Amino acid sequence: MLAGVAAGIADYLSVDVTIVRVAFAVFTLFGGVGIPAYLACVLLIPEEGTDESIASSVLDSFQHGSR
Repeated sequence: MLAGVAAGIADYLSVDVTIVRVAFAVFTLFGGVGIPAYLACVLLIPEEGTDESIASSVLDSFQHGSR
């Protein structure tokens, strides 16, 4: 719901989005991995319709800015 990560993963895996959301919640409650994993997905998974993730666009801007 925040960044569309769960919906994108659910669509890619052809599962219900609720399953992915529950998995993130369980990972958050048991071990605290859910939040960092979600944030990593926000940075690394490209937005629908684009070929570049947030992380890769930031890296590209640093590389082109240092020249």
